[in-house]
Amino acid sequence: MIGSLDPRVPEGDLPGLWTNHKFEMGLVNPSNKRRFEIIVVGTGLAGASLAASLGELGYRVKVITFHDSPRRAHSIAAQGGINASKNYQNDGDSTWRLFYDTVKGGDYRSREANVYRLAEVSGDIIDQCVAQGVPFAREYGGLLDNRSFGGAQVSRTFYARGQTGQQLLLGAYSALMRQVRAGTVTLHTQTEMLDLIVHDDVARGVVTRDLITGEVRSHTANAVVLATGGYGNVYYLSTNAMTCNATAAWRAHRKGALFANPCYTQIHPTCIPASDEFQSKLTLMSESLRNDGRIWVPRSTDETRAAADIPEADRYYYLEEKYPSFGNLVPRDVASRNAKTVVDEGRGVGPLKNGVYLDFADAIARDGEDAIRERYGNLFEMYERITGENPYHQPMRIYPATHYTMGGLWVDYELMSNVPGLFVLGEANFSDHGANRLGASALMQGLADGYFVAPYTISNYLSDKLGDDPLPLDHPACVSAEEEVAARTKHFLEIGGTRSVDWFHRELGKIVWDNIGMARNAADLQKAIVEIPALRREFYEDLRVLGPEDSLNSSLEKAGRVADFFELAELMARDALAREESAGGHFREESQTEEGEALRDDERFSHVAAWEWGGDPSSSIHHTEELRFDNVALTQRSYK
Repeated sequence: MIGSLDPRVPEGDLPGLWTNHKFEMGLVNPSNKRRFEIIVVGTGLAGASLAASLGELGYRVKVITFHDSPRRAHSIAAQGGINASKNYQNDGDSTWRLFYDTVKGGDYRSREANVYRLAEVSGDIIDQCVAQGVPFAREYGGLLDNRSFGGAQVSRTFYARGQTGQQLLLGAYSALMRQVRAGTVTLHTQTEMLDLIVHDDVARGVVTRDLITGEVRSHTANAVVLATGGYGNVYYLSTNAMTCNATAAWRAHRKGALFANPCYTQIHPTCIPASDEFQSKLTLMSESLRNDGRIWVPRSTDETRAAADIPEADRYYYLEEKYPSFGNLVPRDVASRNAKTVVDEGRGVGPLKNGVYLDFADAIARDGEDAIRERYGNLFEMYERITGENPYHQPMRIYPATHYTMGGLWVDYELMSNVPGLFVLGEANFSDHGANRLGASALMQGLADGYFVAPYTISNYLSDKLGDDPLPLDHPACVSAEEEVAARTKHFLEIGGTRSVDWFHRELGKIVWDNIGMARNAADLQKAIVEIPALRREFYEDLRVLGPEDSLNSSLEKAGRVADFFELAELMARDALAREESAGGHFREESQTEEGEALRDDERFSHVAAWEWGGDPSSSIHHTEELRFDNVALTQRSYK
């Protein structure tokens, strides 16, 4: 095993922990920063904000993205908002309450110190973004507006209609491109990371493939940062863009980085239901809609009337009835499981009976259509374009879909993996959300990591490495990694089978969704552990990739990504089987309360499961980091 599983959390009380630790960190003086080179892979909120910050500090930064522009990073698709404990609504919010809500929302499976730091810097993010010109919604008097999100009883979510991710990314992108123009940042677009270069057990660079020319080459640096998002597309059908993948993180895992909690995946409750089995993507409808929309299904399984014709007595507002305190604003995992329950009972709505209603009739009657249009107009328009149904006149139909992943590469308090020199930010790491992410916290984590955490911790890592030059590109570690990537790419082209990459990806997604989806049990997980390797063997025997390797070839790109999904999916199943408890998005049917809620086993599983690559998913080595809860009591999570 490379390194040790030491979270490196400083001693001290939470409120002063990060401030004191920043003072104790090593520094790199301004004239020396330009002597260090740092690679940042990914240009979403975490990657773009970090690269801009490092460039502003004076470091030499290489930014790598497989997009043709950093602005195409998937952060742009985030809709509903970003959390911060500003307490502008004077409704009782605070750093401590945001910390508590996040730990509780994650079902007590996150590291307290990391979560408190996230809450602590959340307000600075809003100040930073406002200064950049991000057009957050404002109240009549000109002050920033807030709305509620699931898992909280205060209004702490800042938003820009349903385009918050886009506006935040434009702010980070502007800061990034300022540094590109200044010459501190070198941008490599349409370039995909395919391996991590490790020498003397330290991360020293990456191997990339130019997606246009097919050129495979090394990039070396004093530190490497992965900010490459999550692995939701392992399910094939998800709310993620089709290009989203886990290759960068997974290749780092194969080179020694521990993969933590892969079974912690989030099913978002507010998505447009699938219309047929040939879809390749599902559409997210912002969780913010649950502020004003009421979720219900017919009480009768034989209901045939249109929604407007069903009287109140025949409607089952199941979240409001089961969770009166939080109602429609319960966390995502709770809302998703309850939607699955009522649909499985035969109460589903829509042509395929695979959805529930999200109804705005009461809100429109109360506030007027113009007010609802101002809050959610672009979301309503998107829904109507996709479904042909006008949500101002009839309820939306929604159903859960794969969205976010809480698992990822293991990192310590300084966001460094167990491989020295490899830092992991945003959704690509496991650190802040435990077993379930609260809505509007992903953007918060990405920008907190990029603007306010990693610039300090990377400088701390580099502070005693002055004079350590990056590896030369002809170093054996670089050459061998390049040869490995080239051989792997060539192999996909030589299989010469009969089935496309997409066929295999779809079949894998069915196995993962059916067996490692919203509810899991030992029998299904063991079935997945058998079926996934069998399909993987067929993949390597019957895959057909057309086209050459020395030009743009999307099928070849997908082949490598799906190959990684096969290995990751098996590890997900093994991790889920080993965790014999329910926690957040990981719901084991064998472990639930009498009321059907997730039942944790704190005595055996109050830990992070971190897996070491053993040459194959079946031989992965299981490590644990025990979680300490000195500030939040471990209790059965309740939103009633």
